[in-house]
Amino acid sequence: MSTLVCFHAHPDDEAISTGGLMAKAAAQGHRVVLVTATGGELGEPKPGVLKEGEALEDRRAIELAESCKVLGAEAPRLLGYRDSGMMDEPSNDDPTCFWQADVAEAAQKLAAILVEVDASVMTIYDPHGLYGHPDHIQVHRVGLAAAELVGPSLKVYESTVNRERAIEGMTQMAEEGQEGTPDPEEMQDFGVSEKDLAFSMDVTGYIGAKRESLRCHASQVSPDDMFLSVPDEVFGQMFGTEWFAIPGLFDTGGAVPTDMLPGL
Repeated sequence: MSTLVCFHAHPDDEAISTGGLMAKAAAQGHRVVLVTATGGELGEPKPGVLKEGEALEDRRAIELAESCKVLGAEAPRLLGYRDSGMMDEPSNDDPTCFWQADVAEAAQKLAAILVEVDASVMTIYDPHGLYGHPDHIQVHRVGLAAAELVGPSLKVYESTVNRERAIEGMTQMAEEGQEGTPDPEEMQDFGVSEKDLAFSMDVTGYIGAKRESLRCHASQVSPDDMFLSVPDEVFGQMFGTEWFAIPGLFDTGGAVPTDMLPGL
């Protein structure tokens, strides 16, 4: 059996991007490890979720641990950097935030974990960080640098989104009047083009675990939010496939003659 490490920026990123992969790998006997760069300190907590005096990062750490249990992963590991906030916000200048982290130093921390768990496969994000979030972009940079330190035995895949499919789906939801649907016109830089994808993984058999993982992050996602309010069938259509690219490999035509992990 192999060891899968999913490297993410914030608590809850794992649920949507790689929740199906993690649950599927765990169900097939692989070791699954989640590494998160930040504590998600700058997330916006839903009203009434935090207890009096409770810090958001403390709550999100609890939620992340619950999510890992749902997905069959080990207890999460955090690199210990602070959430950088969205691009071009003043929080980007915080010297303790992940965006300001020295890539080589952060890569050393991550590589130590990869070696410790004998990682076979690691997922990061595409170079644009899915949608341009600084912490996601930094995950890509640090992840690649850590992989260089570990060596060629480690396979690296970029968790991303099929841009054309995403725009098509959001357009349909907008036409149906689904509240909270992102503007399809603003998704032209979202994910990567289908032609540059290496893997499309069917995770419909694990969509229940994926949705339950998302519910664990109650400080960020409430039951009436779009992700949780849509019917199960619609949620499955939106998130029943997870997409991955191979760093530096483009125009694949979807034909990559290998498995991500044995049987996957």
